[in-house]
Amino acid sequence: NDIMQTQPIPEYRFEDYLAIERESTDVKHEYFAGQVFAMSGGSYEHSLITANLARALGNRLGGSPCVVLSSDMRIRIETADAGAYPDVSVLCGEPIFHDARRDVLTNPVLIAEVLSPSTEAYDRGGKFALYRQLPSLRHYLLVAQDQIAVDVFTRQPDGRWVLDAYTDPDAEIRLEVPDCRLSVRELYDRVIFGAADTTPRS
Repeated sequence: NDIMQTQPIPEYRFEDYLAIERESTDVKHEYFAGQVFAMSGGSYEHSLITANLARALGNRLGGSPCVVLSSDMRIRIETADAGAYPDVSVLCGEPIFHDARRDVLTNPVLIAEVLSPSTEAYDRGGKFALYRQLPSLRHYLLVAQDQIAVDVFTRQPDGRWVLDAYTDPDAEIRLEVPDCRLSVRELYDRVIFGAADTTPRS
């Protein structure tokens, strides 16, 4: 019998992780229950869709009490002992930070992830289970990068989450932050599907 040998994973407290992460200048890491995971860089399409989404939200929310935050903002999920960097998040009203450094937010109302093949299963399953533990969260958006597909999960007053799936580029996404409409088409502005497959190989 071959037994796969694995290196023991060092266990960190969140504060240990945070101290190291604040000093890090190269790779971002996410944290879950004592384990630290390196994040890989995104594709051109991932970056473009993320920027389109942030711009569209920013345009709609101008003049409201809400602000759009980039993937540099860490989110702390206290009850799950987790820390993550969503692709886009939205805060409405006063921010509540983990500590005085103001670089770890605890009360976003919207979180969006642009799906990558390597992270889609986690973003849909385990990560959503973490984010659902944020009492402030109203919406969780999952945006595909290889096709037009946007899944919007909305928390209902009774705590249930309801899914609206959008695949029509002319569809309008309705969000309650505070009352925001996005067109599916603008999220995919200048995105060419399948372009990565046509790159000449040397």
